[in-house]
Order: sequence, then structure tokens, then C-alpha cells
Amino acid sequence: MGIAIIKYNAGNIRSVDYALKRLGVEALITADKQELMVADKVIFPGVGEAETTMKHLRETGLDEIIKNLGQPVLGICVGMQLMCRHSEEGNADCMGIFEAEVKRFIPEKQVDKVPHMGWNTLLNTKTGLFEGFSREEFVYFVHSYYVPVNEYTIADTEYILPFSAALHKDNFYATQFHPEKSGIVGERILKNFLKL
Repeated sequence: MGIAIIKYNAGNIRSVDYALKRLGVEALITADKQELMVADKVIFPGVGEAETTMKHLRETGLDEIIKNLGQPVLGICVGMQLMCRHSEEGNADCMGIFEAEVKRFIPEKQVDKVPHMGWNTLLNTKTGLFEGFSREEFVYFVHSYYVPVNEYTIADTEYILPFSAALHKDNFYATQFHPEKSGIVGERILKNFLKL
């Protein structure tokens, strides 16, 4: 099975690659259109800033390639946010795969810290991405922006307010949390993605 990780100016490509290696999977890290189109699965990771990253994706044509992929695609963190329509981070127009807005967390109480960083529970999980989940599981988040719960939400969590922990539409899946940093639970999610 050919797994491709999209190579662009994102910060967590190597940690995703290492997580796959722990599962015995050798991934191809590439920005090549042909290699991305023929891969069985594509992972679109991300740690970065929305406006700058979207600019890079447009300049390289990767935005159009990603939108037109027909195999299962998994966006992670900023990867998920860039798959939405618009982000408040830099007032950036994004890819619009999910008709959803990305909003900045506004602290409501003294204890609310932004970014939201650390372990939090997944609630209301559905689709094959969470196969085998029979109870609330903890996963690792690091983010200052969030996607409100919407029609594409397949898992949610709560920090300051309820928000989308994962999204799904057609062949596109996305997680706000980092499966590659979420221990055994994250490994199970990656395995489930590879089985889709």
C-alpha cells in the first residue's frame, strides 16, 4: 500500500512519518503531483500559520491537487483547518473542502489558556476512523484556532466551548488533534485510516 505524506512548509511531517514507521509503514514524503495522485492514502499534516501556509499551497499548486484527490485523505491540525473554507488566522481563504469556518479561541475565564495544549477527551465518535472506540479516549491537542461543531463533525471535544475534534466529507477525513502524538489511541486512529 502506498502512503504519501504531503511535503510543504509544515512543522510535523517527520513526527507523522515516525508514527507510521512504528506501525511498520514506509511513507513517501512528496510534493509531486503524480506521486500524490497514485498513492493509496494521503496524509496532509500541519503545524504552522494558516495565511502563510495557504499562500505556499497556492504558489505550488498543492491546494488544487489536494482538493482533487480521490483516495482517502487525512488532514491533521492545521491540515484540517486549511481544508475548511476560511480561517480567522490571518483572515485566510482556505481550500473549502469542508464548508466550515475556523475561529480563534476567546478565553472566557482566568483559567482558559490559549493555545489549548494537552490531552482532552474525544466525544461522539463516528465513522471508520474511530472503529473500535467504545468509550471516551484521550488525544493530544495543540491549537489556538478551532472549527465549531457542524454537519461534518465526526468527533467533538470541549475546551472553553464544544468544537470539532474531527471532520469527514466523502474521501476527506481530518483531525484537530495530533494522532501521531496521541500514543496507543493515536496509533489506532492511524491504523483505522490505513484500513479505510
